[in-house]
Amino acid sequence: MAEFSHASPMPVSAAQLFAWHARPGAFQRLQPPWETIRRVTPPAALRNGALVELTIRRGPFAVRWQAQLRDVEPERQFVDEQVRGPFAKWTHRHRFIDEGRESILEDHVEYELPGGSLGRRLAGGATRRRLERLFAYRHERTRRDLARHDPFRERPRLRVLLSGASGLIGAALTAFLDTGGHACFSLVRRAPRSEREIQWDPAAGRLDAARLERFDACVHLSGENIASGRWTAARKRRLRESRINSTSLLAATLARLARPPATFICASAIGYYGDRGDEALTEASRPGDGFLPDVCRAWEAATTPASEVGVRVINLRTGIVLTRSGGALAAMLWPFRLGLGGVVGSGRQWMSWIALDDLIGLIHFTLMNEELRGPVNAVAPRPVTNREFTRTLGRVLRRPTWTPLPALAVRGLLGEMGDALLLQGQRVTPEAAGRAGFEFMTPTLDEALRWEMGLLL
Repeated sequence: MAEFSHASPMPVSAAQLFAWHARPGAFQRLQPPWETIRRVTPPAALRNGALVELTIRRGPFAVRWQAQLRDVEPERQFVDEQVRGPFAKWTHRHRFIDEGRESILEDHVEYELPGGSLGRRLAGGATRRRLERLFAYRHERTRRDLARHDPFRERPRLRVLLSGASGLIGAALTAFLDTGGHACFSLVRRAPRSEREIQWDPAAGRLDAARLERFDACVHLSGENIASGRWTAARKRRLRESRINSTSLLAATLARLARPPATFICASAIGYYGDRGDEALTEASRPGDGFLPDVCRAWEAATTPASEVGVRVINLRTGIVLTRSGGALAAMLWPFRLGLGGVVGSGRQWMSWIALDDLIGLIHFTLMNEELRGPVNAVAPRPVTNREFTRTLGRVLRRPTWTPLPALAVRGLLGEMGDALLLQGQRVTPEAAGRAGFEFMTPTLDEALRWEMGLLL
């Protein structure tokens, strides 16, 4: 029987650490971006006898894993033991060791590989390295999330209404807020499947105002993917309407409530500034010209009904969101891994980016900090040119970056969309967030990429 242990100090008490793990969102927060893991059973309470069933993707194959919880001692420990899965045996003990205002998180795993001594010889070393990487990531993710929540631990927990909760950002935000003890409710277009879902139809202008009473905050993230196809006239109309119509409906409905939420955070984008070359841009900079700036101006203006009744409105101007789980970075990885990465166009255009975890942290910080209102640039403090981005990603992946993508090819393949999203750029800084005291966990591109690849551990 092989054994593995990993222990780390945590900036909160053992009771807080156990509570974080006991909340349903912890499962998603602990999954590294290089793994594809899906929960088959609904989230289970930490109680003896509870069953957890997962599927883990290994290339084209899905491996089923079923575990049972035992030895649950609140604020001290719990054990998950494999009932069925890829190991011959697996027993994982989670320990929360009290050290006053701080604590120690200890994971101890006893496991046996299939195939006996042959299995140990063939896969023993690789399995141990995978465990070292996995638990180093999980402990650092736990520490970072707790560090985000801890400054606001004395504040009341929030009831938060989210649109776009099933998207890349919305799902991560929901899990993060859940681990902090906040109650998240989702606006959905389909029929609700739980009491925490509220149906709406932005295209038809339908939203039951009575269901929106007594929320503390609303976070509006929904909108059609701007990079999922060429910008035909019909598609540009859908892109505009998906943002403005839904925001207008939500803002107007919130404004009519007897008790509107104190805070309304509405997604926007740094496309607001247009193509500005090397100009340094802050929240005070004027808007640019063109399709994206026009959409962003109208998008932000659609929140006006809420601000007119005293709701604190934040227009979150988001840059390129970096995560291995999806979006721009996920699309780049395969060509770069194959050695086919290279600069796009001249390579001089600026890329203002933000790591997904820092974006989630900034939204949470904005929810809890009443000083912030109006436009907030959701970007890391150090934007880079496309050439620098290309070199950094190539260096992190240890691949050459000798295959350029000429501007002519971009325009031929993607038309106006390629021009706006790949060849133009904005050099944006997060002045409002910095002034309010927000701290980035991964302020440099190298740190952000290494974290997503599991290398900053």
